[in-house]
Amino acid sequence: MSVSAFIDLYSDTKSKPTKGMREYMMSVEVGDEQKDEDNNVIDLCARVADMLGKEAAVFLPSGTMCNEIALAVHCRPGDEIIAHETAHVLVSETGGPAALSGVMVRGVRGRNGIFDGTMLKDAIRPESRYLQQSRLVVVEQTSNFGGGTIWPLETISEVVSVARSNGLILHMDGARLLNAVVASGISTKDYAGSFDTAWIDLSKGLGAPVGGVLAGSRDFIQQAWRLKQRWGGAMRQSGFLAAAGIYALDHHVERLAEDHQNASILARGLSELPGIKLATINVETNIVFFDVAGTGRSPAEITAALKKKSVGMGGGGLFGPTAMRAVTHIGVTRADIIAALAAMREILNG
Repeated sequence: MSVSAFIDLYSDTKSKPTKGMREYMMSVEVGDEQKDEDNNVIDLCARVADMLGKEAAVFLPSGTMCNEIALAVHCRPGDEIIAHETAHVLVSETGGPAALSGVMVRGVRGRNGIFDGTMLKDAIRPESRYLQQSRLVVVEQTSNFGGGTIWPLETISEVVSVARSNGLILHMDGARLLNAVVASGISTKDYAGSFDTAWIDLSKGLGAPVGGVLAGSRDFIQQAWRLKQRWGGAMRQSGFLAAAGIYALDHHVERLAEDHQNASILARGLSELPGIKLATINVETNIVFFDVAGTGRSPAEITAALKKKSVGMGGGGLFGPTAMRAVTHIGVTRADIIAALAAMREILNG
């Protein structure tokens, strides 16, 4: 395969619709989604609700909106959410839980973005008129800042058990849930069925341009729709976008395995370069975190040099002062991985 003009490993959000997806998007009939007149939206929501073991679903412009609407419906102002300290709701949504819902997030430490039942139990607030009330538990599958790690089903079951025994609500941030499904062979329903709400992203590895689908009970989705309207997420002829999601579910799920293979090749190649240390020994899905402190160069210097060689990666900032991240996706080929490794090798040896 040929090497792309620019190899963008910054994130799987950099993926773009394929030719087949674009053609399918333009072939569908559309209607007003707010009037329940767009069959593409209706079909997509029904399909995802069934995948996740829920009664109903709503199509939203972004995964962040999926999370924030779920938190707002489930919680009251002053409540506390429990999530891993690196969870998206805590570090990447600009304080949305506090700003939009008046709720706090308690970050739990755990290895590679995952906490267990004991850690959850220790984080639950005791009943007291002086303390905020623990209300909801968030599990991010896979863990982005954990390095694309997969929450084991046994750990999820343990967390669910502790949450239920303490009267807590459960929400799954399924931004990369399908990566976990493809890598593990465990179904979406097995992963998410025991949660009150869950969602999947369409615009990352699946290659759709926009959107996430949030699922839950019919009553929950009715309340979610009110917030979708209030927060400006309601659309009109969004069937074009929903069609992209339908096409992605039909054609782009199983191929996520290619992204995982490419990430493993990239990780192995990076580990052989001087001064680079992988954050995790085993790369489980499509995210590779690595530390460049030993190279004597900063992430900013390396990313700038890579960009000159037509390679994009993330570095510094949210990732940490000496950390970098590379994410494989539908827009990156095996040849691109080899070229990116060659560029990194030239920079570090130059």
